[in-house]
Amino acid sequence: MARVEVSRAAVEDIAWLRVTHSLPPDTNERIKSSLRALEQFPRLGAELAGGGWEGFRFLLGPWRWMVIVYEVLDEGERVAIVTVQDGRSLSAAPTRATG
Repeated sequence: MARVEVSRAAVEDIAWLRVTHSLPPDTNERIKSSLRALEQFPRLGAELAGGGWEGFRFLLGPWRWMVIVYEVLDEGERVAIVTVQDGRSLSAAPTRATG
């Protein structure tokens, strides 16, 4: 079972989104729930392509606009959440899956 770690940058992203998007008080719990599947299936999310995001994967958070970007480390033993973005934003990580 993989250990899921949330980077400081991702924690700051979530805090920012809570303010800018008026997210509910249970936002952190909702995000944790979205991340639970990564413990058993660390490669669950699609791979990102382009823009320097090669090697990273993403999945959607508790809201379909919320993109959670992560990296699988130590041969699947760890999952590092690197950023949480509003996928509708022009500055969000590109979510074009590789095929």
